[in-house]
Amino acid sequence: VQLQAYGGGLVQAGGSLRLSCGASRRTFNGNTVAWFRQTPGKEREFVAAITWIGGTIYYADSVKGRFTISRDNAKPTVDLEMNNLKPEDTAVYYCAARLLSSSRYYLSDYYAIWGQGTLVTVSS
Repeated sequence: VQLQAYGGGLVQAGGSLRLSCGASRRTFNGNTVAWFRQTPGKEREFVAAITWIGGTIYYADSVKGRFTISRDNAKPTVDLEMNNLKPEDTAVYYCAARLLSSSRYYLSDYYAIWGQGTLVTVSS
């Protein structure tokens, strides 16, 4: 397993959770790492991405101002701090790495490596 996503759970609306995506430094180095989410019957939706070198960050409009993506070079992990969670944030969250086209960071098909997913449930 090259990517491991963890930190999901059950939280009330307005609450917070922190997800982490762990991997070897070799897996992250020089790559873009992203978080996507998926609900049953829907395609994976882009949430946020960060470049390992330079730290350029991208967010989906739906999470701007509420979610924060960051990288920890020492661990190494890519974390997703989720605040002011809403019921519509309920999904399985996946981390992905090895972006095949830098301009397509928001498209799941352009990532070569995926973690196993962690479930986030936000109750109303």
